[in-house]
Amino acid sequence: MKKISVLVAAYNEEENVKPLAEAVINVFETQLPEYDYELVFIDNHSTDGTRAKLRELCAANPKIKAIFNARNFGSARSGFHGLAQTTGDCTIKMASDFQDPPEMIEKFVREWEKGSKIVLGIKTSSNESRIKYFLRGVYYKVIKKISEINHIEQFTGFGLYDKAFIEVIRDLHDPLPYLRGIVAELGFDYSTIPFNQPKRRSGKSKFNWYALFDLAMTGITSYSKLPLRIATLAGGVMSGLSFVVGFFYLISKLIFWDKFSAGMAPVMIGMFFLGAIQLFFLGLLGEYILAINIRVMDRPLVVEEERLNFDQTEDKKTGEDAITAAPAR
Repeated sequence: MKKISVLVAAYNEEENVKPLAEAVINVFETQLPEYDYELVFIDNHSTDGTRAKLRELCAANPKIKAIFNARNFGSARSGFHGLAQTTGDCTIKMASDFQDPPEMIEKFVREWEKGSKIVLGIKTSSNESRIKYFLRGVYYKVIKKISEINHIEQFTGFGLYDKAFIEVIRDLHDPLPYLRGIVAELGFDYSTIPFNQPKRRSGKSKFNWYALFDLAMTGITSYSKLPLRIATLAGGVMSGLSFVVGFFYLISKLIFWDKFSAGMAPVMIGMFFLGAIQLFFLGLLGEYILAINIRVMDRPLVVEEERLNFDQTEDKKTGEDAITAAPAR
């Protein structure tokens, strides 16, 4: 019997983890009874009652597993590490807030049965904030244009990944994993299934504007050289223009010494304009340097504090990417 893994990343989702577990199990019992399953929660150091709920779930059902991180390592790193810890013939990655509908699990599996190694959920509409949905759409189009790979629009990571692709993930040692780019660059041919993204079942999203900006910059610095090329081109163009303007100003002063008086306004405007451009591109360059610095340090993706319901034989699949501070239970 084939086994399907479902990976759920959680952070302060005490009101959602139990209903989600029940919904996922119901899908397997009623719609996919021919498959075995494991439900793996990776908790990113929740500070509410999420861990207590997960302990209850693991105690009641040995097919439910949990990984507790020693601190919050960010959703991208935590989720990526979790994918590498699954043991199924395929893994379905989803969020814990019901914005990734559990009923999509069967659709993913049926498409996988047809031979697709990767099946992605693509948002065609969303009940979330219209501003966020619009900005996400703009970002996807921009990075698709400036990137050297064909990024997938309206794909957040929700989907099914065959164990062959999971093995690819396990071989990567990237402390700044950007799953959207990795799927587009290193993944197999994929199928897509459209869906409408519902609102959160309960609770408040922890993915704030800063987190969205951080994820966006990770994607840009990891998969595009164009911003740096634009900075180089802009620097060259502005240097040329500055030389021409300066030369014209000098000649005008020499010829029309008594009549020419432009004042300091043009000079000040030019200085502020050039300064703003320099600051912008310095900040952009800093983002690239920060990404390089993090990768050079090669720190673990996450540090695990505890594991529940993992067999002793089910050691971490990426030994260099995580440290376990407590034995599996």
